Amino acid sequence: MSAPRPIRILLAILGMDQHEAGAFAVARLLRDAGMEVIYLGRFGTPEIVAAAAQEEGVDVIGLSCHSWEYLYYLEELFELLKSRELDVPVVVGGSVLSQSDESEIQAKGVAATFGPGSDSAEIVQRIRNLVEARGAA
Repeated sequence: MSAPRPIRILLAILGMDQHEAGAFAVARLLRDAGMEVIYLGRFGTPEIVAAAAQEEGVDVIGLSCHSWEYLYYLEELFELLKSRELDVPVVVGGSVLSQSDESEIQAKGVAATFGPGSDSAEIVQRIRNLVEARGAA
């Protein structure tokens, strides 16, 4: 019997947000937890993220947010995922997330949020839980 494949997570930064340090740290954290990380880098658009998610067959999309631009891209991203018939949970993490932002974006469909000071073990476990709940990995 073969071992289950690792969780595949796509990490991206939308818009003109240039802050990569957090994305690098999370990519390393998830990789060290046994996940396969596909990092798109800075200056992403919803179209690029949706296309890469489909092409790579990812289990989760993670958006690193250290400016508020991501708020303006979420609806377009969700529309593109739906048009491509991709049922992939989107998680958002970053230093700019406030509790009110978290409530607002979760109402829009974001599956999990990780604000400043989020516990590393909790990030990994919540992503695993999301994938297990969908039966993807």
